[in-house]
Amino acid sequence: MDLVGGMEMRMNRKIFAAAILASVAFSASPALADAITFDSTDIGVDYTLNYDGFSDATTIAGLTSTTTFSLASITGNTYTFNYSVANTSTAPITGSRVSGFAFNVDPNITGATSTGAFAYTTLNSTYPNGIGAVDVCFKDASTGACAGGGSGGLTQGTSGTGTFTLSFAQPVSSITLSDFFTRYQSITGAGNVTSASGSGTLTGTTTTTGGTQVPEPGMLGLLGTVLIGGAALHRRRQRRATMRLAAA
Repeated sequence: MDLVGGMEMRMNRKIFAAAILASVAFSASPALADAITFDSTDIGVDYTLNYDGFSDATTIAGLTSTTTFSLASITGNTYTFNYSVANTSTAPITGSRVSGFAFNVDPNITGATSTGAFAYTTLNSTYPNGIGAVDVCFKDASTGACAGGGSGGLTQGTSGTGTFTLSFAQPVSSITLSDFFTRYQSITGAGNVTSASGSGTLTGTTTTTGGTQVPEPGMLGLLGTVLIGGAALHRRRQRRATMRLAAA
């Protein structure tokens, strides 16, 4: 094997290895921060969060839920979202219901409305289980507080959908949602605990139209490197083939 051929084989192996790394990275869940910034480019993108459950700073096994938020439109001073909430609790929990969810907003909101499974809102209230002040919560009942108290919500194994709208004092180019929480009530299977809260962790994003996971910028860079390297190798092969024909 000549020197050029050996170099070509080594280059092929490097490009193949990089391609494998890129494919593995794309198949894994993206590393996402627990704060989401929305602007007009995020319309139609779903952001999914998984929630645990805790009471008195103790995690409750099996008490879980999920939410998915998708920016639907920006109109004047308002941002409108679609939401989906699921009560995913499992054994040893034998019963529970999700009675609301909450988060903080930057910049400050001046109002909020909602429809669907959680059609009631409260601004600038206190969330239970040591969480403290939150900017807005969405609830299953008109209770005047974020702690719940109604008899509705989502029982174990069920889900619900709706919309919510956040209003601002003036038009803003982007907003950030953070500190995601949920509220559980009517809990059975957790000893003496009958109510709890949960904290959300962002686990993934998908586009509404294609359902494709959105890669991180670093993954895009790696894939670009792989493609550029492959193109360069292809051009070198063409040049060598041309030179050999000319020399023949």
